[in-house]
Amino acid sequence: MNTIDRFISQIHANRWHRYFYLCCRVLLGYAFLVAGLVKIVGDRFASGLSEIHPMGAYLTALLETGLYYRFIGWSQVVAAILILIPRTVAMGAVLYFPIILNICVLSISVRFEGSIVTTPLMVLANVYLLVWNLPKFKPLISLNAPTAVTRMGRKESLDSSFPTGFFMGVAASALCVLLLAQKGCDIMPRNSLQDCVLQYQGTPLEASAVEFCKCVHSEGLGLETCLDQLEMRESSLNAPLD
Repeated sequence: MNTIDRFISQIHANRWHRYFYLCCRVLLGYAFLVAGLVKIVGDRFASGLSEIHPMGAYLTALLETGLYYRFIGWSQVVAAILILIPRTVAMGAVLYFPIILNICVLSISVRFEGSIVTTPLMVLANVYLLVWNLPKFKPLISLNAPTAVTRMGRKESLDSSFPTGFFMGVAASALCVLLLAQKGCDIMPRNSLQDCVLQYQGTPLEASAVEFCKCVHSEGLGLETCLDQLEMRESSLNAPLD
């Protein structure tokens, strides 16, 4: 823990880490305030998405749960408010994490381009908030840990040196997430039939992709079912002739 304690002390004392910490709090808080309020008023999130799209079908079914849908909305709003208030940011980060992790896994599972990039980045930002506030959790981790929490230093005493390595890591992480979202899957359902078909126009996957896109956007079958049909179609085309 001594190495972690030293790292946390260093980032607490660095001006640029303070700016990044504040930026993460504001962006995460804003994102959940908007998403939560949509649920509280009873509107479907991503209302422009077709109801037979995998994510659209999920959101429509979630909307029909009524009380549970609004409960998620209130949870998001409470987490956002807690993150925006300095004294409660640690509690907000703890509440925020399981919600955004669930949304991230959902986005990846259904290959939803609307959040397949943003949600992993939000998870990483949330982890940064948790690491920053780790001293507040030490009494829960170890009974022998001191209960004192690292205090913010005065602005005059802050280290103004730019943490190049850290921000290069942030940029590299964002780039990896973007590349994995774009190149990690052979085929993406996209948000409409037209966009789905156009992405593979003029490529070897064009014929198979058209059938896959129709399966998702016209027939309304599940993503796994459409992917299985695509795999079977590709296997039959590549099978050796007797």
